Parts: sequence; C-alpha cells; structure tokens
Amino acid sequence: MESLKVADYMNHRPVKLSPEMPVAVAVEALLLSKQTGGPVVNKQNELVGFLSEQDCLSRMITSSYYREQVSRVEDLMQSNVLTVKEYSSILELAQRMLKEKPKVYPVVDDDGVLVGCINRSEVLNAIDVQLRSGYKS
Repeated sequence: MESLKVADYMNHRPVKLSPEMPVAVAVEALLLSKQTGGPVVNKQNELVGFLSEQDCLSRMITSSYYREQVSRVEDLMQSNVLTVKEYSSILELAQRMLKEKPKVYPVVDDDGVLVGCINRSEVLNAIDVQLRSGYKS
C-alpha cells in the first residue's frame, strides 16, 4: 500500500481561485465544480492560500444581508495551508488526515507550484481499490 502515490488519485484539474477574485465569483466556481474548497494561486500558479466553503459562509450571509459583494478571496482565504507532494504515499496522507483538519489538500511540486488537489474521498477510494485488488487472487 505504501506504493500508492497521491499523483495516481488526485484531481489534476481543481478549481483555481485568485486572491483578487470577488468572493461571490469564487463561491460560484466552487459550486459549479462541486468542490468544497479551492486553492488560491498567484499568476505563476504558486499556492498562496486556500478558500473553503466554510470560509465563505459568514461573508456570504453578511453580503446578502447588506446587498454588497466587495469581499475578495484574499480577505477570507487561509494563508497557512497544509499541502502534500504528488509523490507522497496515500497511506501516509490518510494517517495525516486522521490528525489534521483539512478535507482537501492542495498538491504542490517542490517549488510550491500547484499541480492538483486530493480530498478524503479520493484517499478513501485509493485505499479501497488497493484492498479490493488484494482480495481478488
């Protein structure tokens, strides 16, 4: 199971958000992509933050109450983001997920450039596929 790598199960085309993007536009992108959060990248595709649905809820309620849409992604995003490398072990990531809060981990290369995302469902699927293949002898 240690041979299972993040790159084999990650989403290679996650929704990407920019720091300058209005929160309402970011929420729309998340909803359309059916993702619970998205990496925030700069013009060089380097990870600078992460925006989750949870981050957006309060601001969206306030915006709808006051009929304003002035908030930007950079105002709400988490800047201290837990990441994983594409060559990391799925099993090691699963163990991290038991201890750490994020449901989605941005996958970055050694230079901090975003290459994808992986979530709990994808990790669970990888382990399930591996276990099922072990039973088919």
